[in-house]
Amino acid sequence: MAPSYPTLISGLRSPFDQVNGLVYFGRMLDKIRLEAAGQLPKEWQTARGTTIKGSFDSRCCNFLRINYADLETETLKGGSDADLLEWAFTNGRRPNEEEIEVWNAFMTKRGWRDIGTQRLNERLAALGLEPGTVETMFEFIDLDEGRRSPAASM
Repeated sequence: MAPSYPTLISGLRSPFDQVNGLVYFGRMLDKIRLEAAGQLPKEWQTARGTTIKGSFDSRCCNFLRINYADLETETLKGGSDADLLEWAFTNGRRPNEEEIEVWNAFMTKRGWRDIGTQRLNERLAALGLEPGTVETMFEFIDLDEGRRSPAASM
């Protein structure tokens, strides 16, 4: 029997959502806040932060050239998402408009005809869904978390 989905987590936004034009960053902040509140599923712990090379958290921190633990500390002090992104720009690097465009395009297309396709198909299979139900990992995340239906994806 396939695991049930969607995995609904109140307060966790879509990876497509942007903070000042940057995808995924807000979701990473949500995961930090939810973990601190004891509301992030235990099975998500291994994929949080930069422990897995190539994870979205790791990629985002590398893109901004910040340390995840430092971002976590800063996030838990409070402040708006925009303030935290500004902190990341100040303590890491400030990508220009074109770099952000490339980042957003790369992240939103991850899993579509690239090395991530196999992992995407494995994740779909774990839910009992066929390859091609969605084409990217961001779409899969939204499907898995109830923001997208399989019928709408086809």
